[in-house]
This record gives sequence, C-alpha cells and structure tokens, in this order.
Amino acid sequence: MADALILPIGLVTAGLVAARLGVLTIAAWQQATYRREQDRLTLEVMRERIAEAKKRRNENALAWNGLRKFVVKRKVLEAEGICSFYLVAHDRKPLPPFKPGQYLTFRLSIPGRDKPVIRCYSLSDSPRTDQYRVSIKRVGSPPDQPTAPPGLVSNYFHEQLSEGDILDVQAPRGHFFLDVEQERPVVLIAGGVGVTPLLSMVNAVVATRTQRDVLFFYGVRNSREHAFKDTLQEIVSHHSNIRLVVAYSNPQPEDERNEGRDFHHSGRVDIRLIKSYLDSTNYQFYICGPPAMMETLNKQLLRWGVAEHDIHTEAFGPATVSKAFASPQAPQSARASDSAATAISITFAKSGKTCSWSPSAGNLLDLAEAHGVRIDSGCRAGNCGTCVVAVKSGKIQYVTEHGAELEEGTCLTCIAAPEGNIVLDA
Repeated sequence: MADALILPIGLVTAGLVAARLGVLTIAAWQQATYRREQDRLTLEVMRERIAEAKKRRNENALAWNGLRKFVVKRKVLEAEGICSFYLVAHDRKPLPPFKPGQYLTFRLSIPGRDKPVIRCYSLSDSPRTDQYRVSIKRVGSPPDQPTAPPGLVSNYFHEQLSEGDILDVQAPRGHFFLDVEQERPVVLIAGGVGVTPLLSMVNAVVATRTQRDVLFFYGVRNSREHAFKDTLQEIVSHHSNIRLVVAYSNPQPEDERNEGRDFHHSGRVDIRLIKSYLDSTNYQFYICGPPAMMETLNKQLLRWGVAEHDIHTEAFGPATVSKAFASPQAPQSARASDSAATAISITFAKSGKTCSWSPSAGNLLDLAEAHGVRIDSGCRAGNCGTCVVAVKSGKIQYVTEHGAELEEGTCLTCIAAPEGNIVLDA
C-alpha cells in the first residue's frame, strides 16, 4: 500500500518541479525578451538623437549671419498684383532649411532713397536647399487717397526687379511656423496675400508625407486675386487629409458659374463659416491676413472656446503692432489710459533729449521720431532688427513676439513699451 502511494506522490512532485522549472524558464525568456526590447529601444533613441544632432549640425553649417547675396532666378505672376520670386544663392551653395511659415528679410538699395530700405516677406514654399520663394503683392495707393504714393518696396519688386538681379538677404527667421513633427489637426486661415506662409505650411505637410488633417480656409475678393488656385486644387486632389474652403468676398459675374469648383462660399471667412466645418475646437489655428481680419477671428475663436495657446497669428506690418498696444495681452503700461498712467520719462542719451511717454505715443520708435530722434527702422513689426538700440537703464516690455535675434541689454523700439523711466542709447 505504501509502495502504491509513493509512485503517485513522486509523479506529482516531479510534475510540480517540472512546472516550476517551466515557469522559471518562461520568466527567464520573458526577462531576456524584455531586456532585448529595451536594448533595441535604447539603441533606436540613441540613433534618433545622433541623427537629430547631425541634422542640426548640418543646418547650422548651412546657416549664415548678416546678409547673403541671392539671384532672382525666376519671376512668376501668380494672380492680379501678386508675383512670386524664386531666389538662389549667388555662391550656389546649399541653403539651410527653414520652418514653414518663416520669412526672409531684404535689405534693398532703391533708387532715390538716401539709405537702404528693410522689408520682410514670408517664404511661400516648403523648405528646400536649392532655392527659396517669396510671393509679394503690389501695394497701390489707398482707395480713399488716390494721390498717395503706392507701396515703395512692393512696387520696386514688381516693376524694377528682373530675373538675374541680385538681392541682399538675411537668413530665414520668425516665430510663426508649423511644427511638422506634430500630428495634431490644424486649421489654416488666410486672407489675401496672407496665404503665403500658410501655403508654405501645407506644402511642408505634403512634403513630409504625413496624414495630418489640414483644413485650409482662403479668403480673397474674387478670381482675379485668387493666387495659387491650381497649386492648392492639385494638393487637395491628391491628399485626402487636406481640405480646402475658398471664399470670395466680392465675386464677379463671371465667377458665379464656377462656384463649387473655384470657390465654395460667397462672403468672408468668419467664425460662422469656420464652425460649419468643424465639430470641435481641438485644433491648432494659424491665421495670416489683414490686421482687422486677424483681430476679429482671434476674438471670435477665443469666445468659441479655443485655447489661447492654440491660436497663432502672423504680425503683418506696423498696423498689427498698433493694434497690439490695445489688446488684452499688451503690457499694462501700454494699455493704461493717458489720464491714469503715471508719467514715464524716456531719455535718449546720444540725442540729449528727454520726453514723457504715454500710451497714445505708441511704441518707443514712434516716440523717438515724434521728437526728432533718429533711429533706423525697417519692418516696424519686430522682425528685421533694424531699430535695435541699447537700453542703458530701465526695463521695457514687448507688445508682440519678435523674430529678430537680440543681444542682452538691447531692445526693438518698434514693438517696445516702457515699464518705467528708461534711458536709451539713441
């Protein structure tokens, strides 16, 4: 009887030992597999970091400081009053890639002007190492002031620049750009020639071959001002993740038969139109166009519930900066009423002039010019860096983000307001 029991007990014990060994073997195999996977992931991360560091080194090697000579390779009429200029480096060396949405700064010697003129224009194509493209609208005389002079620089580009001419250009810069590494859906809203940086963004999405959802609103007056129509329609026809909504605010009789094909909406791009295409506010919004359009849409999007950090706008010249002084995000000193503001003293050390600043005086560059203090200027929107001066004492605040690189202890007077009494080296 005892012998009969010993055999089953032995078998059970052997089974338990075998099971235990099996469990230990599986655990060891799982641990080894886990370690191999961790080693693989660590190696991948290291490779990605090395590749990113190499990419940054290559980009830095291609970048340049100051001015670089560029040749106008091609000049192409895109629509009524809008012309594209294809630029290649005069030294034929590769160009550094830029972030889609950034701009170039031009230093122009225009006949009849006693000093160079500075202007910034958005890059309108995806990043390339062989050429850059800017697309510029000719600015005419204001409709209500037909005798006023037209835009100096835009007309210089349109009327006097030819293929083969040489330009002085600063490297791409700017804080208004699309991060192509992200996958979050994006809404692009363009008004008129404000389409240029947003076209660069959508071209970059196409170039990276991602499936990122893009909804592109584009408002123009009519077909005559509808730039890049074929380009955008071609993109949409080949990429299901990109949708295009074109609005004509003043369609002509000949446009009406093309509604639904060339354009989709009669009227302006407004919050009602945008909401009709979106089921939520969980998007990143990029807006570029006339100041009034950007200001209105910014307020409407915030009121709708879009997070402030998800709304990105491009400063389009001095008019945008002027509006920024009155915005809720402006420094308190810039928003205070003249009657409530404590008198702030601004001393221009080199000129030997001291004057009082109040919000109605505008930015520090405006104040200097009003009192005969000469400070060179260019874009007047915080981008080109021409108006930079040293701050000898005191503090300033900016009413909008700037794109220029600054040394410590200096300021861009075109977008600066004082926090208190200051002394400027001007």
